[in-house]
Amino acid sequence: MKTLHELAQRLMKLDDKIIGCMKCGLCQAVCPTYGASGMEADVARGKLALIDNLAHEMIRDPEAVQDKLGRCLMCGSCQAACPPGVKIMDVFFEAREVVTSYLGLSSIKKLVFRTILAKPQLFNLSMRIGALTQGLFFRKTGEPQGTVCAPMLNSLLGDRHIRSLAKKSLHDIHGAIDEPRPADGLKVAFFPGCMGDKIYVEMTEACLKVLHHHKAAVFMPDNLTCCGLPALVSGDTEGMLSQMQANLTALSKVDFDYILTPCASCTTTIKEYWPRYAERASAAVKSQTDALAAKAMDINVFLVQKLKVAAAEKASGAKTVTYHDSCHLKKSLGVTAEPRTLIAANPQYALKEMAEADRCCGCGGSFNLFHYEFSRKIGQRKRDNVVASGAQVVASGCPACMMQLEDVLSHNNDPVQVKHTVELYAESLR
Repeated sequence: MKTLHELAQRLMKLDDKIIGCMKCGLCQAVCPTYGASGMEADVARGKLALIDNLAHEMIRDPEAVQDKLGRCLMCGSCQAACPPGVKIMDVFFEAREVVTSYLGLSSIKKLVFRTILAKPQLFNLSMRIGALTQGLFFRKTGEPQGTVCAPMLNSLLGDRHIRSLAKKSLHDIHGAIDEPRPADGLKVAFFPGCMGDKIYVEMTEACLKVLHHHKAAVFMPDNLTCCGLPALVSGDTEGMLSQMQANLTALSKVDFDYILTPCASCTTTIKEYWPRYAERASAAVKSQTDALAAKAMDINVFLVQKLKVAAAEKASGAKTVTYHDSCHLKKSLGVTAEPRTLIAANPQYALKEMAEADRCCGCGGSFNLFHYEFSRKIGQRKRDNVVASGAQVVASGCPACMMQLEDVLSHNNDPVQVKHTVELYAESLR
């Protein structure tokens, strides 16, 4: 726990960051949490008011403060809509860190963030054991999304319909990859992310297929770990820095032109959060993260902007696909056109936009874990828009969004498949 003097200093800095809030309420119109609850405390304006009085509220009821701050998807919709440009997400990250410093981190989160996820070999081993034993608890739902459920664990996990862990992770299939750079060609580091490595392996296999089709050399260490965003969202900067350092060590051994991820959350973390929080480590780490941030790119952007993948003429009888803009991809990275271009590059798919394509699906990482029923209620609105589009497939550029979409579609018995945009493009390649 931090000293009271340190916390006071942090709180004064927060006051400086929120002074620009005009209380206009535009955040209310775009906040998915408020849209589901109708509670002022759930909208950014309400949380900023809480933060403005954080010192008194923490002394009075710190657990209640933590709960209120936790009822946020961290989707960035409020910040994107804020007229004076208040850096709301920065404020929320710091407020969570302040509260966690005051209350301390739970023993379970400390084990996960600072031990398991900070040690790639231990993380990989635990997931291998999980993949081998999951059949004891999970059973297939029989839905088109290929989900499983665990009725025996509903009291702990909620009535989730999710993908099971892959029998073999991506790094177990391929090991460490370090391909020679082709003459006058590009070499890229591929960061699959936790879900891409251990759950959506067919998606990351599609990414490798596309990169190889375009003659890009791939570097993928077999000891990458979580990017650190779950720890950061939980207010555990120490855990996030430990995970970041493990990844920096793995990525430092080879020179490459770009570092690509199929996960918008990972891209945002590498590009924005690693350099920002590396200042707490050392000048050398800061320099390394700055260099990586300059090379970090969403794979949709790389394929369209660097490899010049373009739209193709539609074939007759093309399947209808709709597209969900993930929050980190659109609101953090500003990427909207490239995923749609990638979909259009496969002549067997015709894009039909859904209503509210950029509205949050309700996953929010750990929000889904600790507020599942609330998350599912938000996700139902996204499901309704997907189904109303009449699409046979819904695509996204984020595995976490894919997981949420599969859950709500599976629960509603909808015959809509969920795919990553790169998977759709990969289908067109021979």
